[in-house]
Amino acid sequence: MDLIRFKAIQTRRDFFKWCAGGIGTMALSHLLEVEGRTADSGGLPNVNPLQVKFPHFAPKAKNVIFIFMEGAPSHLDLFDPKPQMQKWDGQTLPESITKNLRLAFIKPNAKVWPSPRVFKRYGQCGMEWSDFMPRMSDCSDDICMVRSMFTEQFNHHPGQLMMNCGTPLVGRPSMGAWVNYGLGSESQNLPGFVVLSSGVGSSAGSANWSSGFLPSSYQGVPFRNQGEPVLYLSSPPGALPDIQRSTLDAIRDLNEKNYIQSGDAEIASRIASYELAFRMQSAAPELLDFSKESPRTLEMYGVNQEVTGPYATNCLLARRMVERGVRFVQIMHGSWDDHAALLTRLKKNCDTTDQPTAALIKDLKQRGLLDSTLVVWAGEFGRTPLVESRSPVKGSEGRDHHPFAFSLWLAGGGIKGGQVVGKTDDFGLNIVEDKIHVHDLHATLLHCLGFNHEKLTYRHQGRDFRLTDVAGQLVPKLLV
Repeated sequence: MDLIRFKAIQTRRDFFKWCAGGIGTMALSHLLEVEGRTADSGGLPNVNPLQVKFPHFAPKAKNVIFIFMEGAPSHLDLFDPKPQMQKWDGQTLPESITKNLRLAFIKPNAKVWPSPRVFKRYGQCGMEWSDFMPRMSDCSDDICMVRSMFTEQFNHHPGQLMMNCGTPLVGRPSMGAWVNYGLGSESQNLPGFVVLSSGVGSSAGSANWSSGFLPSSYQGVPFRNQGEPVLYLSSPPGALPDIQRSTLDAIRDLNEKNYIQSGDAEIASRIASYELAFRMQSAAPELLDFSKESPRTLEMYGVNQEVTGPYATNCLLARRMVERGVRFVQIMHGSWDDHAALLTRLKKNCDTTDQPTAALIKDLKQRGLLDSTLVVWAGEFGRTPLVESRSPVKGSEGRDHHPFAFSLWLAGGGIKGGQVVGKTDDFGLNIVEDKIHVHDLHATLLHCLGFNHEKLTYRHQGRDFRLTDVAGQLVPKLLV
């Protein structure tokens, strides 16, 4: 084949790249139009990757606040009372019960340890709560308590990925990324998916809010609750806005040329990210300015208290972000990994999180936001009814990982509050009613947002992927 013929073939192939290049230009035009820096687009279609999109059907919820309690809180000491365990205190369970039990650190012949916590009924629904959560108990009639969750993952890293990404494998999109991919964001000046952290962090780290193989526009953006909201967001001293704008325009032009040549969607995401960061320089500091919040609100959350402060600030920020159109807010708090000194550590975490979490529910409700905001409180799995003793000292007792039966709760958009769904046996060891897998939970959350989970897909490496993988069933009992 001669050179002229070869170039002719290449030209036809490149035609599609040039068509795709126009998409990047249109995206940039829209971003500049929002700032009033362009002439009327004349109806130019909006191709911003975070543009608001329509779900499959009318949703009950339009925002999500996912409160992830890293480390696996003990359901037996917080949400699922088992008074029948008292008569088994210090004994070994029959082999018929523990025959196929697989645990991370202890043996199935470990001794039974009944919870010393006191449970009482609250609200018109009579939901039972541990004495470690006195404030959350006030929200009982707005909460759906699920006591029958299970997963196959009994170690933290894969368990966290399973709860947040629907798979124990690294490199898959997180729930927040899927939601932003499906719905886009109503916020023009803040990311569509924001992550707020307190405590010691999580073992799976940033994989919990990754965009995986989705374009990076959909990944979670970590925010700090004090100081500079996003590291390196602010301009250095002496940098003038006009100079910064000119610099960004030059970078944009170079990225556009590269995009036209390569057709790489990540370059379009980069252009959008630079423009968003420019707008965030004014929006993000305003977000952290609580001066317009009433003293009563700050006190309700516990923002100025030493014990609750950082986590309370994150809860208040979550409400403020939802008000500003952020689609998915992920609050990470760790760690609840109590293999030892469980009662001491559990009380510390509950003292930190109980008041702010209850305040968030009440605040959303009084502002009319709870009906459209789906709130989820979950860890990666639960804890065993069998004691884990790493020291003979009294008070050092802990509980091992337990993925086969654990609890979480939901509230808000599309969820039927004031009820308990699911039931475990007398030891909280196995589920005896309404088994709900993590995939089923994800399918139900997506339903609240207006999606058929089987149809929210993204083609990658030759097949269609989804948050629920090849599983997941809707759980109608959770829904209004």
